[in-house]
Amino acid sequence: MEYNTQREHLIIPEYGRNIQKMIGICKKIEDRQKRTEYAKIIISSMRQINHNGKDSPNYERKLWDHLFIISDYSLDIDSPYPKPSKKEKDEKPQPLKYQNSNIRFRTYGTFLEQMIKKVSTMQEGEEKKNLTARIAQELKRSHLQWNINTCDEEVILKHLELLSDGKLKVEKDFHFKTTKEILSKPLQKNKVQQKKKKNNNGNNKQK
Repeated sequence: MEYNTQREHLIIPEYGRNIQKMIGICKKIEDRQKRTEYAKIIISSMRQINHNGKDSPNYERKLWDHLFIISDYSLDIDSPYPKPSKKEKDEKPQPLKYQNSNIRFRTYGTFLEQMIKKVSTMQEGEEKKNLTARIAQELKRSHLQWNINTCDEEVILKHLELLSDGKLKVEKDFHFKTTKEILSKPLQKNKVQQKKKKNNNGNNKQK
């Protein structure tokens, strides 16, 4: 596949073009609260891509720093961490490290490939079928992090077979979630958490 040199320059290439596009959209949202909520969705997507070093105490702050760097330090949101200055972050961000240099599809990452290998060794049954379906959905989610415009579901299923050496195949009635459902999932989860918190506060007041 030929690379289009006319495309916008990727500020941190490891996160892919889709993350950069999402940040561009976020900057255009007029309402600050909605802009902040959308930024949290982006951070969740960045977390899916850059899961290495997640046990580090500075892991979350690093993600937020990268968010601001990609926005050219112009994103105005309520961040849980102080906004970095361009002067402090003038040096080039360190590339994301991959634990396994033999990864076959960098789009999916090492975690999903390891999961596929593990599920491939399981005995046939409902558990294996359910896990295979979940893996297929996660493959699509990971693919969308890199390119939202060219998501070929048939190709994703072929990659699933290839990575599992033909041992994992979805059922005939399997259907992928829509792109909208996948990308909006973090926001839906956040709304559920807010609703639970509101209900708990109401119950505490009644007591």
